[in-house]
Amino acid sequence: MVMKIISAEFIKSATDPSHYTEDTLPEIAFAGRSNVGKSSLINTLLARKKLARTSNTPGRTQLINFFLVNDGLSFVDLPGYGYAKVPLVVKKSWGPMVEKYLKTRNNLHMVIVILDIRRDPTKDDLSLISWLYAYDVKPIFVLTKSDKLSKNKVAMRRRAIREILEVSDDALVTFSAKTREGREKIWNMIVDSITV
Repeated sequence: MVMKIISAEFIKSATDPSHYTEDTLPEIAFAGRSNVGKSSLINTLLARKKLARTSNTPGRTQLINFFLVNDGLSFVDLPGYGYAKVPLVVKKSWGPMVEKYLKTRNNLHMVIVILDIRRDPTKDDLSLISWLYAYDVKPIFVLTKSDKLSKNKVAMRRRAIREILEVSDDALVTFSAKTREGREKIWNMIVDSITV
């Protein structure tokens, strides 16, 4: 069952814990390489077209962005990493910024790691996943852009990614912003994580 979205609004951007929102609501964070479809996933989950800003330019999200959902849940869009066309000094600040967030957020219930189903996880993806395990945060993996592949190819890519990540098949969710495939499954996982 998909959560009914009554309200969804951008609250603030931050780089440092002193600027984060209060940690009173359950929080779901979204992490992934630049241009992997993070903003499109958030917009699809929240049934909004432009709440999280999408861009064809990698590296658009350079801050930690907080969204309030139904006055009872927080979505957090973490800065993208990887091939962003941004100054090196900005790129270097992302790792510490994200790591500080993961270390300090007591209300963090889940991190959704977004991967492009057409590509193998990168060194940066694997570093992020290692961080999550180190901080005892259980990730779920959303494989975006599934509408760009045939069903057979999707099955092959799921198997390949599962083997690289060494996870069970139910840790992976195939998603398409175009067809909305996977939206309900992701919401079920979010709801399960915040009601435990």
